[in-house]
Amino acid sequence: MPSTRDVNHSDYASQIVSALPQGVLLTTKAGEKVNCMTIAWGTLGTNWGRPVFVSYVRTSRFTARMLEQNPEFTINVPLCDDFDKRILGICGRNHGNEVDKVALAGLDLVDSRLVSVPGVAQLPLTLECKVIYQQLEDPSLYPADIAERYYPQDVASTECGSNRDPHYMVYGQIVNAYVIEG
Repeated sequence: MPSTRDVNHSDYASQIVSALPQGVLLTTKAGEKVNCMTIAWGTLGTNWGRPVFVSYVRTSRFTARMLEQNPEFTINVPLCDDFDKRILGICGRNHGNEVDKVALAGLDLVDSRLVSVPGVAQLPLTLECKVIYQQLEDPSLYPADIAERYYPQDVASTECGSNRDPHYMVYGQIVNAYVIEG
């Protein structure tokens, strides 16, 4: 049975920031449904004197609807390179409203202490977050090179890899951090 060891998230800042471009999981829960989404964009820092993880979630994503129902999430980060990278593919290519990504990826969920959303044993560094602010990005303000690369408008919002819809910037106050062990 896995246990958790509380940690200071800032001691792992370098690992979190380094892992992001390769992918980490943003996990949500509404009712009994748990959903994991692979993300490669995020910011770790301090806003309003609080530790935060800022994630970017496209408006069309199932995760956006889950966060409306329950404004809590966990960020799940691998601590070694030999974890099963298929997890990121499964959680990044499938839609949570169509399949149970937790079951499909064979994820082992571990209860968190201060939020209702679990951690994921396979990506053991876990940040427990409560949404304190979110804002819809304004696509008209994107620099041309970013708009062309990330919002070319050629993939419908219903498809994986969609690029027609903007992101919500979701600020989650980090209320706890732990590593899943065992």
